[in-house]
Order: sequence, then structure tokens, then C-alpha cells
Amino acid sequence: MGEANEAGADADEPATAPSDTGEAADPIVVVPHTHWDREWYLPFQRFRLRLVSLLDEVLERMELDPRWCFTLDGQMAAVDDYLEVRPEHRERLAALVRQGRLAVGPWQILHDEFLCSGENIVRNLELGMRRAEELGAVMEVGYLPDQFGHCAQMPQILRQAGIAHACVWRGVPASVRRHAFGWESPDGSVIRTTYLPEGGYGNAAGMFEHALPRDSGRVPPLYRHAAEFIVRMRPWRPGGGALLAMYGADHTAPAADLADQIAAAGMSMRLDTLGGYFAGEDTSVQGLTRVRGELRSHARANILPGVISARVHLKQAMGRAERLVERQAEPLAALWHAGASRRFLDMAWRRLIEVSCHDSVTGCGSDETAGQVAARMAEAEQLGRAVCDLVTAERAAAVPLDGHLVFNPSPTPRTGLVTLDVPVDAGAVDARGHPVLRTAAGRRIPTQTLETAPTVLDDAVHSASDLPVVLERIYGRVLFGQEIRDWSVSPDDRTITFHVTRRAERPFSVAEVKESLRGATGDWRVRILADPRCTVAALIETPPLGYTTVGPADSSSEEVAVPFDMPVQAETEAVALDNGLLHVEVRPDGTLTLRTPHGEVLEGLGRLVDGGDLGDTYNYAPPRHDRLVESPAFVQVEPVWPGPLVGAFDVVRTYRWPAACDAQQGIRSKAEEDVVVTTRAELRAGEPFLRLWVTFDNRCDDHRVRMHLPLPQQAQSSFAEGQFAIVERGLAAEGGFGEKPIPTYPASSFVAAGGIAVLLEHVTEYEVTDQGRELALTLLRSVGYLSRDRNAYRDQPAGPQLATPLAQCRGERTVGLAIMPYRTASPGNDVLMAAESYRHDLLSAPGYGPRTAPLPPARSGIEVGGPGVVMTSLRERDGWLEVRMVAEQPAATTAFVRGDFSQATRAGLRGGPGDHLNVGPGGTVTLPLRPWEIATLRLRR
Repeated sequence: MGEANEAGADADEPATAPSDTGEAADPIVVVPHTHWDREWYLPFQRFRLRLVSLLDEVLERMELDPRWCFTLDGQMAAVDDYLEVRPEHRERLAALVRQGRLAVGPWQILHDEFLCSGENIVRNLELGMRRAEELGAVMEVGYLPDQFGHCAQMPQILRQAGIAHACVWRGVPASVRRHAFGWESPDGSVIRTTYLPEGGYGNAAGMFEHALPRDSGRVPPLYRHAAEFIVRMRPWRPGGGALLAMYGADHTAPAADLADQIAAAGMSMRLDTLGGYFAGEDTSVQGLTRVRGELRSHARANILPGVISARVHLKQAMGRAERLVERQAEPLAALWHAGASRRFLDMAWRRLIEVSCHDSVTGCGSDETAGQVAARMAEAEQLGRAVCDLVTAERAAAVPLDGHLVFNPSPTPRTGLVTLDVPVDAGAVDARGHPVLRTAAGRRIPTQTLETAPTVLDDAVHSASDLPVVLERIYGRVLFGQEIRDWSVSPDDRTITFHVTRRAERPFSVAEVKESLRGATGDWRVRILADPRCTVAALIETPPLGYTTVGPADSSSEEVAVPFDMPVQAETEAVALDNGLLHVEVRPDGTLTLRTPHGEVLEGLGRLVDGGDLGDTYNYAPPRHDRLVESPAFVQVEPVWPGPLVGAFDVVRTYRWPAACDAQQGIRSKAEEDVVVTTRAELRAGEPFLRLWVTFDNRCDDHRVRMHLPLPQQAQSSFAEGQFAIVERGLAAEGGFGEKPIPTYPASSFVAAGGIAVLLEHVTEYEVTDQGRELALTLLRSVGYLSRDRNAYRDQPAGPQLATPLAQCRGERTVGLAIMPYRTASPGNDVLMAAESYRHDLLSAPGYGPRTAPLPPARSGIEVGGPGVVMTSLRERDGWLEVRMVAEQPAATTAFVRGDFSQATRAGLRGGPGDHLNVGPGGTVTLPLRPWEIATLRLRR
């Protein structure tokens, strides 16, 4: 999408043609194109209908007129969407690509760079380049025409893919005053980048109209438009050279007589693709302005930062799906599954890439569009879950009934908490009555009972005539969600009893039950009794990217528990929790006080502030006379778990929030809703952070809810992790265009400022407020329009004024996060490790092998580590194990990968082995990394 780019209206007076000025005219390279929002204010299929019509027309013109060139928006999704409807046109399209007249790729889709993972960006580029090469050629330009800002590591990603030019519009800072600049990643990678000034990807959208006869006595409008274009663009390229005229707009095709107009004009102007234009451009950055890091300036175009918090549930769904596919399904399949799961993973990735589109995950489309985006995210998550099920089922077949398989998705050894469903009477219990588990090596595992399941599932009296209907409830051998392990019929007291369990080993036949009831009369009691089971939290040691197994302990198990030096203790009188690393207690207003062993005291954490929002999905905008609500009417605290492995309590606060906003008066309504907000605070043994879940039923419109965290030290900047980097940002944003530069920013796995790191499950909007004294995180933003024509924080509309009632996000909402104090000037390796364990839970699966089978021993996968080293991907590719990692720190480091390897090479993002690496003792590969360097390795086991 893009704001309207207005071209000057025609004038009757003559205008001077560029060729009549007496000067050598700057050559104009006209790039006909369309900017194709795959889905936006209309859902995908309705836009696709237009796409098919447009490309039918473009292909026909190009085949009839060899002068024609066309650039298909830098994304292969438009090609694939077209060919799905017109598969018979594939060769026609491919022939134009091979001729260099139709430019396709390099992206699969034009993504939002801050609302997807760095790995998603890499796979997007990888898929787009591969698909374009299959058609004949890829456009070797990092074309990023409409993204709402650009992430810091994009230059490094493009350079590692062999791309030498980038082309951008939004986010460029005021320091760039020429058409090109050197854009530098944190690691030092630099790419020559062309800025699209004076209208972005539509800077020549109004240049061409129907040509006038040459003898009409008037200068054709093209002359005047070209002259105006040169006047606008020459200051951006004062040294001379071709001027890039992007002739296209959203969902539009070029004028039918475009080539004829240019030929008739007799000017220094030619048609080309975007790739053709850059083929004649220098790749050097010498003498150019350097811009380091992300591009999020409001100085030259709107970057529409409200998309970060629009429809938060989409960001949550994206985070869940990406974590599941990237860090569970794909690594587990690569390491532990010999069968074919690649197709399922490819399908999951295709959906993740599709929804990363800059009008999809952003939530700035219609309600119909948002519903379809959510469905594709759910499909990606389901595909990832299916692969996990496939791998775990294969391994769990060797684990006995009542045992469990526990996978570690992290590339380092971990001791973590996992919840398991275990039998109550199958083994030993400790002094507190909690079941005790053991490992295959016989070591005892401490547990804590969280919940005990009911044993009487049903107990009712039925007449004998109804018994056949009652027995129809049995599906195979499943009754009330469990399997029948035994049954009995007692004619004396007319009682039928079914004993059910999670998995039964003895055969069962419902026909035998029916036969035993033949001739029954009167009333019968039917009981369904479940084996006693409970849900426990277990603290389990796991090997890197490997698994361990646990089962009920017996008297022969070693009296050695998995060590945890600091159990969680609940203090009921003070409503507090302590795990030796953190002490948390509730204040009378429902906020929290956090104390550390070093004496730091953080007070007032978790204050909720509700304010009005008369903006839209693109930009937050408070009403003229806002009313903030931050004090609850009632506060109640309810204990949940007392420890020793996990302790928790619920803080229940009741607020009175205004029901809506009045746009005409610019005020919040007098009508209010009572909203109950439950904040669960949880400490786990050994974890240096406090887990929080905030849940409420949103019954209000036009508002924003933020959690505020007072900072222990006044912050001068913030640090946000995402897309292979930790970006430091100031407290103010650069303005200068038609958008209020509010300093709200995205963070992916954590944001840190002033001694507090907040660990995140999904991309979250944050702001450092009160002159660096508080950190505010957006939990919800409710708005009713895709774009408002009148938005107090934005001059131009960002799209049509389309009502989006579902963007009010009514209903129950839950946001999870964790708070971690840190003592260094910036977040270090401890925060990275904490984010890793917080975001990637241990994965468990129940065993279903013979009950008498031994527990299989623990097995390690591969280990990836080093100071500041983060693994972002592990997959099987072309017969190799491919590992991607990044040094997320400002100092050089050495990474290591350890496993049963015989061969190792470096690789580029486009695949294929590179420089060979030495495999040392124990299958260890070491690799020196620059600060912030992304590295891809290929390994043979």
C-alpha cells in the first residue's frame, strides 16, 4: 500500500520540453511496474481477480511490442498467484523473463521487516530467488518499496545472498540528501542503496497520458511532466546520471500506448526493468553518506508505526507459529526423524512467508483479510505441530506407558520445568505426597503436583431400555476421552463399572458387554472410573537439541534429585514469592515489588494505563481531551501454587474503563465498563525472571492498554532484539514528514532499558516514557478503522476509510511476558540465554510402549554456543545439516558447534558449500565471528 502520490494537474499554457532547454537533458529511465498488495482493504481472492486481468493485459502487450518492459514488484507471490489461475501461461511468462524484459523476484513476498523473524526474512528471499531462477532469471536488486521501515541487518542479508543494490522508500533519515547512500549493517556489511524520493515507488505515476498530435500547437503533457520530473529529481543526483522514473502505483497497469508516447516524444528517455536500470549503476559506496543500522525515520515518508500494535492477536499467532516451525519442528525433524517430513515443513514455511506480507501480519487490512491471515498462521502452526507429533511419536514408541519423552529445543544443555500427566499410584511419592519420577539412569526427579484429575467421570442411573444408547457412547474402546482397561457387570446390585485409563493394554470388546446385559431389566447404575492421575511440574535436565526420558520412580531409584539450590517459597501473609534469585510481592494497588539478591528494589511494576485511541490500524492518535485510567477500583490477590518448583499468585484488579470514544468531540465516553484484569505472577526454581500473564475481557472500543514498568535507573536509550540484532534506540524519533514521530518501537524476543529486560513471546510495541524513567508495553490497541481520513497524528490517509469493527479486538485477551533485572550497561549474554529458555519451552510426549519396557537413555543432538551466539535455524538441506547462527553482541566472539560430524563448510544464503572448516576432537567446529555477524554452516554427520 502507499499514500496517494499526487501529480500536478494539466495546464493549458505551453510548457517547455526537456529537449528544448538548450541543456543536455538527464536521461530518464522509465520503469513500468505495479505495486501489488496481495491482500489489504480487499481479501486476497478479490485482489487476485484484478491481478489476473492486469497480467493478461501486460503479457499480451509485451508479446505484441518488443519495446515493452515490466517489473513485477520484486515479489514472486504475484507470479505464483497468477499461474495458479493461468498455468497454461507459464512458458509465455518465462520467455519474457529469459529475455530480460520481465523482472521477477528476488522476494517471495514484500514482507514487513519488523513483524516476522530474521529467519523468515531469509527463507522469503531464498524462496523468491529460487522460484525466479526456475522461470529463467532473478532480479538481483534488494527492492523494498513499501515496507514500513527497514531492519538493521538487511544489508548483511542482501550481501550474503549476492545482491549488490538495495532500493528503498520509507524510513530514510534526513541525513540522506542524495539519491544513493551506503547502508551499513551492525556487522559492517555495506550495500549501495538507492532512495526513491519525491513519491517513492510512484514518483512518475502521473507522467504518462494519451499523447497529443504533434501538430496540435501544444506541447504534449509528457514534455511538461518530464520537465517537472527532472526539476524535482535533479537535486537528488546533482552529479548527473540516469534518473529513475518509477511509473506505477497500487494495483494498476501502465498506459496502453506507453512505448508509443516515449518514441513520439523524442526525449532522452527509455523503458527498462528495475534490474536493467541497476545494471548500469555503480556498486561502490565510496563518497556516499553512510547510514548504519535500521531505517525507522519519519523524516521523508510515513512509517506507520501503529501497525506494530494493531490486532495484537495476529502478532501472537505469528510468534507461536514461527517458534514452533523454526525451533521445534524443523530441528527435531532434521536430527531425529529419518522419514519424509520436508513437504510438511515447506508448506508451513510457505504460509509463514505469505503472512509476513506488509499488509497481512501488520493487521492494517480489512476484517476479512485479517481473518484469512489468522487462518494461514494457524495452518503454519498446525503443520509444525504435525511434524513434532510425527517425530515424538516415533521416539515415544520405545518409552513405556506412564513414561514421558522430553525434548530440548535449545542448542545448549538445559534444566527446565515441564508439566506432565502422571499416574498417582504407579511409583514412589516424596514426603509432601508428590509423585517422584526417575530418569533412565535411575536418578530421581523432583516434582510438584499442580492439579489432581477427578477419578469419577460419570455416575448415573439408566433404565435397561436405555443401556444400548449408553453403550453407543463407546467409540472403539474410548470412553470419556480415555481407553477402557477393564469393565464389570454386577447383576446383584445392577451396576456396570468401566475403568478407564490414558492408554490400555488389554483387548476390549463392546460386544461382550452387550452380551452380558442381554435380558437386563429395571434400572442400572453406570459408573465410569478413571485411574488416579495428576498433573505435575517436573524439573528435568536435558541434553542440547536432544531428549531424555522419565518415568515413575520406585524404591530402587537413586536418592539423588536434579539439583536446584533455591526452591520457590510462597509467603502467604505478605502475598509474596521467593526463589532465591528474585523476591516478588504485591502492593496494595495491585502492582508488584521485585527485589534481587544484590539489593535492588523495583517498585510499582505492572501498572496498567488505559487511554483513548481515535487513530486507526496505521497510527495511534489519542482524543483531544484524553482521560487516562490507571488506578483500579478493587484489588484482590489469590494464591495459586506454593512451590517448591513453581510458585504463583493471581492479582485480580477491577477497572472502570470508558466504553468508547466520541470522534466528533474528541473525548472518551462517560459510559464505562467494569473490566476485571487478572495478572498471574509466577516464579520457577532456578529462573532469574518473573513470568507474568495479563488476562481480561475487552468490552471497550477505541482505546489503548499499556503495562508500565518503572526503571531502576534512568534510561538514555533502549535495546530491542529482533531480526538477528540487538538495536539501540534513543528516546525520541526523527520527524519531518506528515506523521507525528512518536518513539514507539517493535521488539521481538526482548526489550531492555534502565536495568530491566522484558522477555517477549511475540513482537511487541514499546516506548520509554517519562524522560527515561518508565518502560511502557502495549498489551492492546482497539481501533475501528483501517485508516481515518482525519488522524491527528498523520496528515495523509494511509488507505481507504474502511470500518474494521473486528480491529476493536473485543473478547478475552491474554498477553504473556517476563521481567528480568540486569546490572550491566546493556543487556548481555545472560539476557540472551534467558530469552532463549523463556521463548522455547521443553517439549514432552507421553510414552506408549509396553509398560514393562525400560526407559531409553538420554541422547544428545548437537550443541551450538559461544558468548553472544544465538542459533536461529537448524534444518536438513541437500543432504547436509544446515545451522545458522548470529553473534548478537558488539564484540567479536568464537562460536562452536559440537556433534558427530565428519565434514563442515561455511555456506551462503543461496545454498551450496563454501570454505571448508576443520572438525576437531569430539566433532567440534569452531568459527570466529565478527560482532553481529550472521553465519551459516553445513555439516555432515
